[in-house]
Amino acid sequence: MRRGVGVGARPGWLAAVIALVALVLLAAMVWPGASPVGATPLSSHAYPNTGMIGFGNVDLTTASLPTALNSPIFTGVASPDGKGYLVASADGGVFASGDARYEGSLGNLMLNGPIVAMAGTPSGAGYWLGALDGGIFTFGDAQFYGSMGAVRLNQPIVGMAATPTGKGYWMVASDGGIFTFGDAQFYGSTGGLTLNQPIVGMAATPSGTGYWLVAADGGIFTFGDAAFQGSLAQVNLPVPVVGMFASPDGGGYTMTTANGVVFALGDAHAYGGLTLNPTATPVSAIIGNGRGDGYWLLDPEAWPYAFSNPIPQDTFPGADAIVSAAGSQIEPDPVPGYDCNPYGPCEQWCSLFASWAWQQGGVAIPSIPFTGDMYGWAARYGTVLPPTATPFPGDAVLYGTGPQSTATSVHVGIVTQVWPDGALIEVSGNSGPGRDGSLSVVINGPYLPADSLAFNGTPIYAFIRP
Repeated sequence: MRRGVGVGARPGWLAAVIALVALVLLAAMVWPGASPVGATPLSSHAYPNTGMIGFGNVDLTTASLPTALNSPIFTGVASPDGKGYLVASADGGVFASGDARYEGSLGNLMLNGPIVAMAGTPSGAGYWLGALDGGIFTFGDAQFYGSMGAVRLNQPIVGMAATPTGKGYWMVASDGGIFTFGDAQFYGSTGGLTLNQPIVGMAATPSGTGYWLVAADGGIFTFGDAAFQGSLAQVNLPVPVVGMFASPDGGGYTMTTANGVVFALGDAHAYGGLTLNPTATPVSAIIGNGRGDGYWLLDPEAWPYAFSNPIPQDTFPGADAIVSAAGSQIEPDPVPGYDCNPYGPCEQWCSLFASWAWQQGGVAIPSIPFTGDMYGWAARYGTVLPPTATPFPGDAVLYGTGPQSTATSVHVGIVTQVWPDGALIEVSGNSGPGRDGSLSVVINGPYLPADSLAFNGTPIYAFIRP
């Protein structure tokens, strides 16, 4: 996730424990298991949290949300005084807490691409939503100054920031390309550089004459009057950074990894993170309260989701039940113990989870422990689609380079949503980040399948349909 989003699970890291600033960080690579087991129906699960996990001096009021959201929440923004916040779901739904003002949403509009970024106006009486494809949507006193929605981007949008006047905004793509609108000025970008890791977020300086970009490896890039206060690029983080915010005086910045470890550089202060929490869960963003004395970690796993299709789309019999089953299992750690899970013995279990989800849709598939064997089953009894195909919700997405072995077929997830621009969200088991070897059923995305190598650390080699 991510990302600046989305935030989601990223298969492709080996399990490692690294001592870092007196905290233990753990990442896990997702590998299929080795022996078939039976599957049994399971009850729904929900992570018992508000979704906005607060540290320091922040509002802890729970936002008022529907019983089941149509799409996951990956981004948000604090109210100007820090006494409330707004969060936005991928389909453009907006939800308010504390003194944050709700000024409308996109919940009933068919979007071309999912919402991945949000920025508020200085008055707190408006906000912008930014989509993966560069589209911009305005509410309240937020004015429209242009977008990239009609332009074919080299890389998807991952973040945005508003100018201090509220009369302009920047958007940043995962390659560090910067797009300016209104009174936002261009001070440089990394669009022409070869990055070690993709850009996942940005923050503007208090003067509005500069900005920082942060990459997934914690690398920091400065432009205009943004001062360099250090980075994490040389730390070799086992879990990627997903976002940042700047200190009110511009003298520092705070960032978080996807497992909620928080780092404060310059004059920024850290008030805690999920390493102090007994149950880890992936986070998609860090949102400062604007005063420098607190922040929230946004946990997309906290809310129940219906995963409604963003567009009218062909499916197949049982697809809705498959998506519903996969979504019902989202939680940080289903069974205590290294690689333990409700779908089989204590072994790597992403394929066990995916075949279980298909079983809930009436598919006569056995419990399959190896992702390559799931590909083989689909080749014989179902349909195999190339990685360039547009999947249906309920399809499985296979990561790696081929089905031959655990070295080439490394992970599988269940597609739960697909947008017109091709972006997808999937739910997968035995995914991370997790703690102490305890992995999860998590939300991964939104991302474009062609960008899977950069986003997930491994490419897609096929979609399969029962």
